Amino acid sequence: MDAATLEALAAFPDRLEAHYGAIPDGYQLWTPPSWDTCPSEHYSALEQLCHVRDIEIDGYHVRFVRILREEHPYLPGIDGDRLKVERGYADAFAPDVLKAFRFAREETLELLGNVSPEQMERTAEFEDYGPVTFRALIHYLCSHDQQHLAGLQWLAAKALSR
Repeated sequence: MDAATLEALAAFPDRLEAHYGAIPDGYQLWTPPSWDTCPSEHYSALEQLCHVRDIEIDGYHVRFVRILREEHPYLPGIDGDRLKVERGYADAFAPDVLKAFRFAREETLELLGNVSPEQMERTAEFEDYGPVTFRALIHYLCSHDQQHLAGLQWLAAKALSR
């Protein structure tokens, strides 16, 4: 796996916390009247943290294990809007969410560090994305991370422009 992607994955928990910290006080649950141009899912800043945590654990952890254990599995998407309601994102405590995410990302990096070059080429069918390799799935995870950093910056800009 390329060093830039692995470094981005490793640095992401700190970056996520820092970008969340850029949200003005009182705007952690605020949502704009329009989501036009938003580069991530349409969640408040706190909900973005919860979403990233849950996609890491319920999404990518499961996907990585399945692609290693099964022959060309189908990897379904995750209904983030359903999780937002079921798990009460609006009632979450940001430090706890960030701590849980850090732990989950450490597990992800440990798993990735033990994958052989042959396993990197294992394949799956990823809902809405089509055929993927294990290596490609790592890039999708990194892309998802970057989307949410952009989303937090976008929310900060909207809040500061009010």
